[in-house]
Amino acid sequence: MRLNAVTVGTARPRVLAQFYARLLGTVPSALEDDWAQVRAPAGMAVNFEREREFRRPVWPSEPGRPVATQHLDIEVQDLRAATEHALACGAVLAGVQPQENVRVLFDPDGHPFCLFHD
Repeated sequence: MRLNAVTVGTARPRVLAQFYARLLGTVPSALEDDWAQVRAPAGMAVNFEREREFRRPVWPSEPGRPVATQHLDIEVQDLRAATEHALACGAVLAGVQPQENVRVLFDPDGHPFCLFHD
């Protein structure tokens, strides 16, 4: 077995695929109304599937609010420059930053993702 992709639920598959393609410096490999895909330069794919009842997740979690059940971790060489790039792509910096070598950001649908320097 080989893990090939992760699928993220969203109200806007095209918007998220375009966002992550800009972030990763690639182009979407599929752009449909209900499903879109970005294949990362290393080969793993991130799929975006329309969820008709999607509600923006909250991170860190709060009682009674939709929980962010997954997030993407993206390794970077220069954390400051990568964070600036992500913000220029449309990400939002999270108010909570739990680790010095990690920056938590939100994509346009509110899913958290982490940039990290090992």
